[in-house]
Formats: sequence, C-alpha cells, structure tokens
Amino acid sequence: MIKYSIVAFLLVVVLAAGGAYYVYMLNGASAPAIQTGSTPGVTDTEILLGSSSALSGPAASLGTNLISGANVAIREINEAGGVNGRILKLVSYDDQYDPPKAVENTQKLINEDKVFVLFNYVGTPTGVKVMPVVADAKVPLVGMFTGAQAIRNPLQRYIFNIRGSYYQETELATRYFVDNLGLKKIAVLYQADAFGIAGFEGTKIALDKRGLKPVATGTYERNTVDVEEGTRAITASDAQAVIMIGTYSPLAKSVELIKGDRPEMLFHTVSFVGPEAFIHELNGKTDNVFVTQVVPPTYYGELFDAVKRYNDGLAKYYPDTEATFGGLEGYVNTKILAEGIRLAGTELTREGLVGALESLKNFDVGIGVNVSFSPTNHQGLDKVYLTDFDKGTFEIVPVK
Repeated sequence: MIKYSIVAFLLVVVLAAGGAYYVYMLNGASAPAIQTGSTPGVTDTEILLGSSSALSGPAASLGTNLISGANVAIREINEAGGVNGRILKLVSYDDQYDPPKAVENTQKLINEDKVFVLFNYVGTPTGVKVMPVVADAKVPLVGMFTGAQAIRNPLQRYIFNIRGSYYQETELATRYFVDNLGLKKIAVLYQADAFGIAGFEGTKIALDKRGLKPVATGTYERNTVDVEEGTRAITASDAQAVIMIGTYSPLAKSVELIKGDRPEMLFHTVSFVGPEAFIHELNGKTDNVFVTQVVPPTYYGELFDAVKRYNDGLAKYYPDTEATFGGLEGYVNTKILAEGIRLAGTELTREGLVGALESLKNFDVGIGVNVSFSPTNHQGLDKVYLTDFDKGTFEIVPVK
C-alpha cells in the first residue's frame, strides 16, 4: 500500500494571516538567516530559498512530494559543506494550488522573507499568475512543476524550467496510441484551466501531425471531482483511447466512470497527475492506464546515480516517506539549482545566477540525460518516458 508522509520530513509551523493558512518549513530548527549583505537572502554562511506549492487540498501530494525531495537534496548538500561554503535553507508556503494564494505567497517570500531565489513551484494556473511578480521583482524561479508552453514561450528571463513540456508528453502518448498501436479515435478529458488547456493543445497538435482530431472532449473544474458531465462526452463517443489532463482524484474517478461503460478504453495522463496518488486512488483498476513521466522510475537506482542518492537520502533522513516521481524531481531540481549557484561564484547576485544557469551545458545530474540551458533556451531537459502500472510498478513502455 502506498503511504504518504506530509510533515515527517521537516519542521512545520502553521501561521494564519488574513484568513489564509501558510506552512512555514525550514530544513532544521533555526530561523532564517538575517540579511547582512547587499544581495537578498545571502549571508556569509547561508542562502535562503523560497517555494510556494500545493501542500494541502486536493493536489497536496504534488507539493509535499516535490518539497520532500528538495529537502533530501538540501540536507545532502549541506552535510557536504553547502555551496561555496554556504548552506541552503528553505522557506516553503502552502498555496493549495490556488493562483491568488500563490501570488500572495510569492510576494511574501520576496518582500518579507527576502529569499535569494524561488524554486519548486507547483502548477500551471499558479505559475501563470506568478510570472509577472517574478518579472517585476527580477527574482529567478527555477524548477516549476508544470510543462505548460505559456511558461516557456515566449522565454521568460527569470524562469528556468527543468522538466519536459506537456507538448512532449502528449506527443509521446499520441505516438504510442496512433503510430504503435494503430488507434485513430482519441478523446481528451481536461481540467478547465490553463493547465488543462495546455495539455489539450499539445494533444491537438500531436493528432494534427497525424491527420487526426479529437473524437470527443470533456472538461471539469479545477479542485473538484465533478467529472460526470465530462466523462459522459467520452463514453458517448466511439473513442478507443482518452488522453487526460488533470490531477489524481478527478482523473481516478473519471477512469472508474468510463471503464464502467467502456471497459476496453485505453487511458493516458501526464506526469502532473501525481502518479503514486493516482494509482492509489484507482484501487487496483490500473489495467490499460499509462502515465508519462519526466524522470525515470524511482527503483532505477542501479542505473542512475541521482535515483540511488535520492532513495538513500530518503532512507537516511526521512525513513517514513516513500520514494515518488515528484520527490525525485524535487531532488533533481535542487541539485541543478545548487550547480547554478556554484557556478555563480561566491559574490552571489540574482543576475549572476541567471547568467550562470544560462551557461550550464551538459550537466550530468545523474538521471542518464544531461541538463543544458542557454540565453535562448530555459528548459533544461527534454526527455519523457511512457509508463504503465500493470505489473504493480511503473514500467517503462517502449515507444517506436
């Protein structure tokens, strides 16, 4: 059985402000470093990082996994002496996957906590709303948990995406369904917001390349499980497969409803679903369900150094927390950010970090593919994997 540990990996203090609840989390029991230099969030001994993500609510597993993986990397880095002699500390707030809360948290991180850099944010609708705040403040934001084109194109100077895009994920799924399996009738079910639309557009582009169009579309509202109307549009069609863009609870319910009428249907969803939580909520009904991932499975430790180190770190620091794709992604994101900070040198500035990240070429982060950025490309990785869960673990499916 999949277990979830939301708070075991860090110190948690809940603060109430203006009716909103925040989770303030540090990688240890000390308070944030007092700013002494000219660069916000940087002292002679510490670098302050800031994050806003879904730590409660219907998408809670996404943020908690991402932050747990980040904390594994932070503890590993700090035990090895930090970055250029400075340890990393994290302030993380809960935005409940709600765009206004994400904006409020970001303003607080920049203006009150005075973090040096933002990282490991969760979501497209939250990310889109945060983008103008980041641009105005000229604070780098590294490693957003979203594959949306709106955060990639046009290029944003202060935003560095690490993971592959939803266009790449939906292209891979479409290639498998259409080119490998010979299916021609593909439907789309998506969350009715910027995230869902991004995945829907990616699917349409992939189908159009093959001379096809979605045979049916259905939608549902963010932070709800009101999927009945959307799924009826799918089951009423002659679709052979459905590509779904959403989070774990509504999509698990959608699979159950559609399978009730169309047991032969094939399903795909993108990595943002929260794969482990999704499988848990499917309650054994995992046949014909595929998930694209942006990092390799967490049991691939014998093949990839970062996977092994992430698993070893969990066992050492947070033994009650299970390995997840999101946790591994948070770990990888943190290692890449730390390398950017290292390259920026001891005289840290935010502009220096931007330049250092843009100079990062073929950095071996330990997952079998190297990370590169440039002044014209702020997406570090392009690799995506198609997986299924038929044998009780996420197995990589070969796609020609």
